[in-house]
Amino acid sequence: MNIKGYFKKIQNKSDNKKSKSELDDKRDAPKEGLKASILANEMEARIETTLNFRDKNKDPHEYLKRYIQEPEYRDWFKRNFPNRTIYEAVGLTAMDYLEVKRSMDNESEQGSEVHTKQKNLKKESSFKPIVKEDPKINFNDFIDERMLVSHNAFGDKEMKIKIVEVSDEIAPLVTKFGDRVKVNKVLVTIKHLETQKVEEAEFDIELIERELMEKRHYTSTNRWVPTKEIKNGYVTNTRHTILITDAASLDYIIF
Repeated sequence: MNIKGYFKKIQNKSDNKKSKSELDDKRDAPKEGLKASILANEMEARIETTLNFRDKNKDPHEYLKRYIQEPEYRDWFKRNFPNRTIYEAVGLTAMDYLEVKRSMDNESEQGSEVHTKQKNLKKESSFKPIVKEDPKINFNDFIDERMLVSHNAFGDKEMKIKIVEVSDEIAPLVTKFGDRVKVNKVLVTIKHLETQKVEEAEFDIELIERELMEKRHYTSTNRWVPTKEIKNGYVTNTRHTILITDAASLDYIIF
């Protein structure tokens, strides 16, 4: 048996198999390299396509402002570009991002200060009077004219009574009736509503009271008037009747 020839055949077969496998590897190698390059190009194209969300005619700083201001836009960017920053995606730097953020923070602070000032001004203005000038009459001194005027039974006459002179007597029973003054003289003004005629006369009600007592032995006049019922020198209408009762009884006043 030719052993050498047999081993040569086996060796030739193994060499042929090796050369064939090496040839196949060489043939497959370009294919694998081509696949890798194609995948890389596809990835780059995909990234380039996704990054085309930026409008070249638009200021890239606007994208940074939107990223800072809008949480939804920020979440969308992070989902689609997890390995990229917003300033890189729009062609800017980290310093640009910091400058935009700093300027926006300053604007927001200034805006909040302005809003606070406007709010405080509104609060202050709501408590300010419309008329800034000092009023000539204090509200406590304001007198409603209607409380000084009385009408007769027919409603065709009006009367006002102004105090001209008071007595220096001290009012009795101050603790019971309060502060009062005793009226001696009054100025009576009567207006006829139909003709608009005005009559005015001064009456010494102290003398009229004495006259009535001498002639008729009675008097119904009460000359003591509480100080709270005297407004700017005039007697309120609730005290008119008791001051002119004697004068009306002697027909000095027809009302």
